[in-house]
Amino acid sequence: MGWDDGRPVQIVDLGGPKYCFGSGKARLHAQRKLATSKSPSIRKVAFASLIGTSIEWYDFFLYGTASALIFARLFFPRFDPVTGTLAAFGTFAVGFAARPIGGIVCGHFGDRIGRRSMLVITLLIMGIATFLIGLLPTYDQIGIWAPVLLVLLRIVQGFGLGGQWGGAVLMAVEHSPRGKRGFYGSWPQIGLPTGLLLATVVFGQISKLPEAALLEWGWRAAFLVSIILVGVGLYIRLSVAEPPVFAEVKQARATSRLPILEALRRHPKNVLLVMGARIAENGAFYLFSVFVLTYATLPAIGFSRSVALNAVSIAALIQIFTIPAFGMLSDRFGRRPVYLFGAIFTGAFAFPFFWLIETSSPFLLVVSMVLALSVGHAAMYAPQASFVAELFGTRVRYSGLSLGYQLASVIAGGLSPFIAMSLLSHTGRSSPIALYIILMAAVTTISVYLAAETAHKDIADTIAESQVESGASRQAELETRFT
Repeated sequence: MGWDDGRPVQIVDLGGPKYCFGSGKARLHAQRKLATSKSPSIRKVAFASLIGTSIEWYDFFLYGTASALIFARLFFPRFDPVTGTLAAFGTFAVGFAARPIGGIVCGHFGDRIGRRSMLVITLLIMGIATFLIGLLPTYDQIGIWAPVLLVLLRIVQGFGLGGQWGGAVLMAVEHSPRGKRGFYGSWPQIGLPTGLLLATVVFGQISKLPEAALLEWGWRAAFLVSIILVGVGLYIRLSVAEPPVFAEVKQARATSRLPILEALRRHPKNVLLVMGARIAENGAFYLFSVFVLTYATLPAIGFSRSVALNAVSIAALIQIFTIPAFGMLSDRFGRRPVYLFGAIFTGAFAFPFFWLIETSSPFLLVVSMVLALSVGHAAMYAPQASFVAELFGTRVRYSGLSLGYQLASVIAGGLSPFIAMSLLSHTGRSSPIALYIILMAAVTTISVYLAAETAHKDIADTIAESQVESGASRQAELETRFT
């Protein structure tokens, strides 16, 4: 029993769902108490999100690494090396085109049914697609059907990744206590460098095989082993409950019928700002982690595959620690200042990044990668999860953040390696690519500057509003019956 201005708040158990009757803050407090009574610890939730995203990013980055180093020869052998690499990067971009579809579909059901269900489904989708890529025949075996099947499986990968990110982020952010959402929201973000590290380390070891063995079966092993990781990820994700803030909305039967349309109607500005905030973070990241593997191994630069992969691995390892550090800073100083620092740093470092690589010094290659990924990118990526989640109400949060986030991935991350390779092939210089990075950084800086600061927002305040907006509150019917 609770009290609100002298009026009692009663919890009624009807043998199934429990309902809270009364009004005001006391009722809301009672609802939250019910939702959190069986909730796991935030550390367990954050760790589950981290493991799941690590596995799915491993699957996704494995393809990017293979696109830069292997796929041109296996699936596009009729082209010259540059054109073959462009074709391989083109299939890499196809996966990004499918990500908004995955975000829209999974966002819809994630806002209506639950976050956890979508996370389980997307993990299975990603894992099976990656495993099947490892079984694909090459161009020499089945001709044009080889790249066709590769593209189709890449589309499936993109769909799965597009749907999983929003759910993984919301599991962490919506479970987090106020004042620590930036820190715990950064945990699923750690999955990106972890997956990148796993993919580059695995491919780094495989690339030491003799050329014939690498092209015949070595590259397949990296894709086939992902099925084991999927089993581990499923076990962990199935052990985590829905976030209390979403459980309240679902218990009150206040979920949105068409969350994607409601998000566009109520938060159109925020959808656009999320897209803009992602441009530099997403576009520059794939230049620093995927395109660089091609650029650094050009004859004019002279690095071997293993040296380039080791540099990316070192930067990814350090980023595992800088991401939660920047997440904590966003809790203390706000999301926007930390995010703006990352965007401005990325733009300012665009030319020095290539200058350091062009020295052909392994040490300076590592320095360039560490500064680009572990400082510039990490400062944007760490607060991003909590920042974009806090811009939307609970009823449409999965759909709204997924739409803005994944639409940006098509025009930023998906196209950036292809655009960079095209600029390089036409000019033979890195300066146009650096200018491209500066342009993306400018778009992100303006977008984040125009967005509202969300660090101190109470994301649970939208529950009462959701009940009113739904027009179908089960609580109102039962309250009338029992009074």
